Amino acid sequence: MKKILWLGCLSYLVIGIAHIIGGSILEQIVTHYEISYADGGQWIMNQFLGFLVGVLLGPSLSTRLGKRITIVIAFSALTLAEGIYSLLPAWEWMLIIAPFAGFGFGMIESVIGALIIDLFKDQTATAMSKIETFFGLGALFIPLTAAVLIRYHIWEWSFPILTAISGITLLLWLCLSFGKDLDDKISQPSKQERAAVLHKPKYQQRALPFLILAMMFFFLYVGVEMSVSNYLPSIMIERSGLSESSAASMLSLFWVFMVVGRVFCGVLADRYGYIKYLIVSMAVAVIAFIGMVFIEQAWAQFVMIALSGLGFAGVFGIGLVYVNACLQGMTDRTTSLLVACGGVGGALFPKLTGWSMDQYNAATTISIVAALVAIMLTFMIVMMVYGGNRNLQEALPATHK
Repeated sequence: MKKILWLGCLSYLVIGIAHIIGGSILEQIVTHYEISYADGGQWIMNQFLGFLVGVLLGPSLSTRLGKRITIVIAFSALTLAEGIYSLLPAWEWMLIIAPFAGFGFGMIESVIGALIIDLFKDQTATAMSKIETFFGLGALFIPLTAAVLIRYHIWEWSFPILTAISGITLLLWLCLSFGKDLDDKISQPSKQERAAVLHKPKYQQRALPFLILAMMFFFLYVGVEMSVSNYLPSIMIERSGLSESSAASMLSLFWVFMVVGRVFCGVLADRYGYIKYLIVSMAVAVIAFIGMVFIEQAWAQFVMIALSGLGFAGVFGIGLVYVNACLQGMTDRTTSLLVACGGVGGALFPKLTGWSMDQYNAATTISIVAALVAIMLTFMIVMMVYGGNRNLQEALPATHK
């Protein structure tokens, strides 16, 4: 079990890099191809449209082919796409290849996330916090690496680095053994999974409002996180006058505190409960983003960026665990739906953020982001008032007259 958890961690490291690599070198992409921020946003949007397809197909493929083969297919698509990116083809080809990259890391995220939730039922929050920590490490690694590569004018090496790490992880999923029982479990669909293809379980009627609120929350969360991850360097260049390499490092600051928070989020959520952890985290994020709107000094901006990373740290992973705890027995479908909604947000919001940067300025853009984070907190509060700590999939007791 430990071996598959650590391979899951490595896989999340890869998709952390894949999620953030575009934002880390967006300024260089814009300059190299002589395009606008909105065009750059279209590239990112195309990736997340592919991400959405990968997330939605993940449960269906894994129940037909087995989780291992599905993960191998996903890593193959990601590795091939990043390999083509490495050649810096014409911009039209970058847009065409983008959905294949997104398909790969979207399917990896949903299938491995559902696998970890299923395998580690007694330590779900801790296991999810570990793989989310490695997602954060990947998202931290690539801006730091990009800052160094930018300084030495070899930023285009960012893509070959991701291609190599993704290819190595692909080989490990192909060749590594986890023990006969676990190998059989992840290589072939179970009888229950095959039955689910024909007779899909349904959500209870009373669970639907909670599920819709959760989907809206994840739509906003991933959209905001991807907008910040892709445009924070550009925002810092405009608002604080930082150099390109220094601005890329500010994205690393955001992810440093995401990683720090994720190291402890599983323990804190288990000790104080999912609801308290998520509400406090989102409140910290709201304060941080509002602070970014009204404070312009560079040092204060750095503090707010750190706070925003700390606030966002465990929201995705612990949020997934909380929603699945309230909708038990639907792990694959619920995880896929929530990650898919996040994918839609991740596709739309960077495009809108790029448009805002082109049409207005960084101050307006960060104000919009702060307003969205406040709306997210509102959705979360309503969701938790409705759901509480109940399993909404449990049958209601029969009433007797």
